[in-house]
Amino acid sequence: MKIVVLDGYAANPGDLCWDELEMLGECAIYDRTAPEEVLERAAGAEILLTNKTVLTAGHMAALPELKYIGVLATGYNIVDVAAAKEHDIIVTNIPAYSTDSVAQMVFAHILNIAQQVQHHSEEVHKGRWTRSKDFCFWDTPLIELRGKKLGIIGLGHTGYTTARIAIGFGMQVCAYTSKTNFQLPPEIRKMELDELFRECDIISLHCPLTDSTRELVNAERLKMMKPTAILINTGRGPLINEQDLADALNNNIIYAAGLDVLSQEPPHADNPLLTAKNCYITPHIAWASTAARERLMQIMLENIKAYQAGKPINSVIKQ
Repeated sequence: MKIVVLDGYAANPGDLCWDELEMLGECAIYDRTAPEEVLERAAGAEILLTNKTVLTAGHMAALPELKYIGVLATGYNIVDVAAAKEHDIIVTNIPAYSTDSVAQMVFAHILNIAQQVQHHSEEVHKGRWTRSKDFCFWDTPLIELRGKKLGIIGLGHTGYTTARIAIGFGMQVCAYTSKTNFQLPPEIRKMELDELFRECDIISLHCPLTDSTRELVNAERLKMMKPTAILINTGRGPLINEQDLADALNNNIIYAAGLDVLSQEPPHADNPLLTAKNCYITPHIAWASTAARERLMQIMLENIKAYQAGKPINSVIKQ
């Protein structure tokens, strides 16, 4: 059985290993694959593994031996699932492997903004504390989280884990979710979307990217928010209209944003958020803790073994 990993570098840049995968078949593992290299590298493969390399209907038509596509992520929009179903190709993903790491990143951004950790550390290293007349200094608001309202949009695994952390900080948690009040614990209050934007001190995005959620955060909704509000996005970049958010930050419509995702990754140099005021950006690393990537690799192996046994799991194609 020939197995080809088209872009394995993100999941395993060298600190993990592929040994267990290599025991399951004849393996070819590539760090990255350009679109024009897909067919040559995938030729003869029964199993293709991809993270961000796009697999189209044309690829599937040209790869008659292909029977299984394993996406090395939770989102699988890079695969033409309808074409896969037409060609009887199984497509699996890696669900919920990074839940705890992403929720942790939400609070890394929240705490950095609330305490201005990055800023004050930089000032100390510039010598400002050494020159200080007092035993301490600060030059930004320092925000206590207890009692603040956190609005969570999308209460799946990561949204719910984020909610539990917030409750531990003594925050009030509100959620825009399809879950009913009876399905929510008493500590989480269900809200309509516009109400959540108006009332919450911090809003964190955890919903999938669909036609209805694309640019969910736009100029109209940003104007609903408090001028002291903070926006966090560890979900998908296109949930936000980036020019609208940059304008809102630069014009003090909201206080700050913490983002781990952008609409184009890597971003173009002229992305307005790269120069926006109080905009803190990390390079899509919320999912990438060592523990999360180890889980990803283990679930990948379990998915392939289940396929080889004729009992596939984590299939994204509805029969």
